[in-house]
Amino acid sequence: MQQIKIPIKNAVSFSSRLKGLMGKTNINYGMYFKNCNSIHTYFMKEEIDVIGLNLQNEIIFLEQNVKPNKIIWIHRSLKKTSILELPKNTSSHLKIGDKLFFEFEDII
Repeated sequence: MQQIKIPIKNAVSFSSRLKGLMGKTNINYGMYFKNCNSIHTYFMKEEIDVIGLNLQNEIIFLEQNVKPNKIIWIHRSLKKTSILELPKNTSSHLKIGDKLFFEFEDII
């Protein structure tokens, strides 16, 4: 199993969930959105990788280098999904079905 460590911030407050990585440049960390099945990249300054996860943190959706001004729906009928936004090209070694493990820094 390949292990890659990248800081992950857990978006727990309304404002952190609303803002996400908007307006950021030189992104060097990820943002985790629990119980979320869609995101947008409006007002993003850079491309990002987007990962959709099920309740077991298995990858069910993976899109690399998502450009600004896009809307991403992971799965409209699944309510218990989570989304991980990562710096572009960070997820190139991942695939659907991989399981991820996290240590979070909560954003308030």
